[in-house]
Amino acid sequence: MGQEKVDPQAASAGTAMKLVWQDEFDGDSLDYAKWGVEVNAFGGGNSELQIYTDRSENVRVEDGNLVIEARKDNAGISGTEREYSSGRVRTKHRGDWKYGRIDVRAKLPEGAGIWSAIWMLPTDDAYGGWAASGEIDIMEMKGQEPDQVLGTLHYGDVWPRNAYSGDKYKLQNGTFADDFHTFSVVWKPGQIDWLIDGKKYQTQTKWSSTGGEFPAPFDQEFHLLLNVAVGGNFLGSPNDSTPFPAQMLVDYVRVYQ
Repeated sequence: MGQEKVDPQAASAGTAMKLVWQDEFDGDSLDYAKWGVEVNAFGGGNSELQIYTDRSENVRVEDGNLVIEARKDNAGISGTEREYSSGRVRTKHRGDWKYGRIDVRAKLPEGAGIWSAIWMLPTDDAYGGWAASGEIDIMEMKGQEPDQVLGTLHYGDVWPRNAYSGDKYKLQNGTFADDFHTFSVVWKPGQIDWLIDGKKYQTQTKWSSTGGEFPAPFDQEFHLLLNVAVGGNFLGSPNDSTPFPAQMLVDYVRVYQ
């Protein structure tokens, strides 16, 4: 892991955390001890249009960044071909945490129908199926609104009786496609804070699960997911102005506890 690092922002707040997991993407290939690449011929739910592959065209490491690239290339896997392809990686069983601070520095793709996400799911569905066991969305961005991102919790009961709550953060100048920004959550028992570039913009302390008492479901181990989806119910389809390929570049992932 290299030299131990301490989070200076957490330290200045009197709650020093130590770096427990990181990927700086300095090599020339993905570290499969830390990441699994999901292969899914039918997108990721939500009526999304992409196929997720493990091809280097969709997931690779180059120039010090993880590249997750959405393409309009009629890729096929498992006997299924779709108009769009993209990548989705996760740390499940390679990086699983209960509480801590997760920092992801990334540059996001813009364009109608491009949905980039940095998020967390429970490693074990201790309280039942989605969303009774929870979901933590560190960052989601609709490519047609590239100056704002969303931070959301999903919880409550299994779909469709689930609930969610969250807020958005809007840049005063420019877009999240112009440069890298650091997206973070600080997750403590009964409280989750969202930060962008070290600035807190929301705190949540109220949620529930039909499977257990508060602070369930956010009292179990979660893992991290990074992906770029195309289309779907959340944001609509690409149009003629959507640029392909569309890349999310990830400079680093750092987890402190």
